[in-house]
Amino acid sequence: MTRFLVCAVTALILVLSYSSVLAAIPIAQNSQNQVPLLSPEPQKSTPKPQTVPPTSNTLTNPEEIANFFDERFNEQMDKQHIPGGVVSLVKDGSIIFEKGYGYANVEEEIPVQADQTLFRVASLSKLFTDTAVLQLYEQGSLELDVDVNQYLKTFQIDSNFEEPVTLSNLMTQTDGTSQRLLGIAANSPEKMLPLEEFLPQRMPPFVWPPGELYTYSNMGISLAGYIVESVSGVPFTEYIDQNILQPLSMPNSSFQQPLPENLAPNLAVSYQYKKGEFKPLPFLYLNIAPAAALSATATDMAHFMIAHLQNGRYENTRILEPETVELMHQQQFTHHPKLPGTGYGFHERVTNNLRVIGHAGNMIGSSSNLSLIPEENVGLFIAFNKYSPVAPGKIVEQFLKRYFPNSNASVNPEKIDLGDDIERFAGTYRDVEYPRDTFAKLTAPFGHVHVKVNENNSLRIETPGLFFPGKVLAKELIPVEPLLFKRADSDGYSAFGEDEQGKITYLFNPIGTKIGAFKKVSSSATIVFQLWMAGICVLIFLSAVLVGLRTVIKGKLSPASGLAMAVSLLYIIFLVGFGLAFWLIAPWKLAYGTPIIIKALLFIPAIAAILSLGLPFFTLKVCQTKEWSNFGKWHYSLTTLAALLFIPVLLYWNVMSPISF
Repeated sequence: MTRFLVCAVTALILVLSYSSVLAAIPIAQNSQNQVPLLSPEPQKSTPKPQTVPPTSNTLTNPEEIANFFDERFNEQMDKQHIPGGVVSLVKDGSIIFEKGYGYANVEEEIPVQADQTLFRVASLSKLFTDTAVLQLYEQGSLELDVDVNQYLKTFQIDSNFEEPVTLSNLMTQTDGTSQRLLGIAANSPEKMLPLEEFLPQRMPPFVWPPGELYTYSNMGISLAGYIVESVSGVPFTEYIDQNILQPLSMPNSSFQQPLPENLAPNLAVSYQYKKGEFKPLPFLYLNIAPAAALSATATDMAHFMIAHLQNGRYENTRILEPETVELMHQQQFTHHPKLPGTGYGFHERVTNNLRVIGHAGNMIGSSSNLSLIPEENVGLFIAFNKYSPVAPGKIVEQFLKRYFPNSNASVNPEKIDLGDDIERFAGTYRDVEYPRDTFAKLTAPFGHVHVKVNENNSLRIETPGLFFPGKVLAKELIPVEPLLFKRADSDGYSAFGEDEQGKITYLFNPIGTKIGAFKKVSSSATIVFQLWMAGICVLIFLSAVLVGLRTVIKGKLSPASGLAMAVSLLYIIFLVGFGLAFWLIAPWKLAYGTPIIIKALLFIPAIAAILSLGLPFFTLKVCQTKEWSNFGKWHYSLTTLAALLFIPVLLYWNVMSPISF
């Protein structure tokens, strides 16, 4: 029985462990192989100076800048096992540094070149889509605060709330939709769906009223891209090419999938690091092109940064009016006046008393970051051809610390005494950015934090490992306003939100620079409770199978014992099979949709649940007969209870076939 128990519990852990990678659909493994990190110095592009006057005297030593990035890229690429990377840095309308590192193609030893090698920049694509929306807004073709349904010709969306979904909501990621992870890509161009087909089929449910919460949404931006296509009358990729890429002299960039023949040979191969080797990954044909399909060189991305820093102008071409650029860059939404928020596409962060706007991009086989410092007229672009979400942000952080140190003494607001009210903030909070309507909801437990009260009347945010409780990262929060807390180790803030009854419901921006909301969950919704419940049920199912097998061996199997054994065995087969399926299938392939084997397995709990409905009838019969011992009656009743209680657990995690495809 011990072996059965270990197998079942291991399967349960596998299911949850592998669901953690669904959020970004990458695979990141450790190994020892290395490749040379420094490639030959590429030719540099030198655009004409722009009209915005120079700012500070920082970033004036080219050799020192080169040494800085060489050290940082070597460090991150060695630590994170990254084959290739690239950087471009702009200031006062010119490219002051750009360089490629490592390999664009490990097998053929092709080095990365900043002006030639294309990288898939993932969610940086959203900045181009939002720029396109604002171009049409300038022309009077679009309004930002009206119901988007008036721009949708072939389908309509229903948010289930009184407030309409607007383009402003879509561009600030406040449309109220949940995540969509399954089926966002295809494994061949022939299987890609046009936006007008994909969006009505796969639009996730609306969970919150538009404009209430920031919830990152690839589908929302894809909808904005479809509106660009619908209103302009030009296919989305063509519109971007004609109205943004060509005007900004970005000839080596494209949203097309596959890439045009003249660009495809220069695309950096995407890799994962597995068992000591770099493994090439296939090109993902994304159904969410406006959200993530751009491939671009560092030089081209520098032109885009210059345009946004120069009030919409690159050289002698303007893509946006200055007023529109200001509208796009300024804060359009925040969860609290003292927290960073988001503009149209551009996310805010405050580092060293400096406002930085930008976006990160992560997908299987690539990670990137674009950061603008409007006050200093500086822009930085970084990309890698391996999923390494920490690396770009780390280099940006080091860059800001090195070249823009905090010259002003931090002002520490006075701590307030909340008394006993401090206790109402304690609890478990879950990141609201997770799928609601498929089994990908299993990713939810990996986005939770615990808030606890310290003895000094402050709070402590803990981000524990899911299966290793000893590994806890803790941050102290000091109350400075009734719902606002300052982080003890930095100048950052976190805040809380109340519902209409005054109960604490949300925790905002609890981790790093991430803009986001975490919702307070009940004890029964915590992963600890769910695992305990599932574990106890599995233990009971295993015992029921063993009891059933014993009666089979003795030739005394009754209909009651047979049903209990069948239900229990089906649940165990499902858990073990589900875990093994995820073990054998690369999790990132779920971007293509639910594999046949997973679909087949999802029918098993549905069948088991239906059969479970017969257990109460047999329980009554068993309890009324004298042929069963008291222990047998109690055990059968416990099996019935476990089988019935397991149904809401399965429904909660969307692992029954009718709602999981």
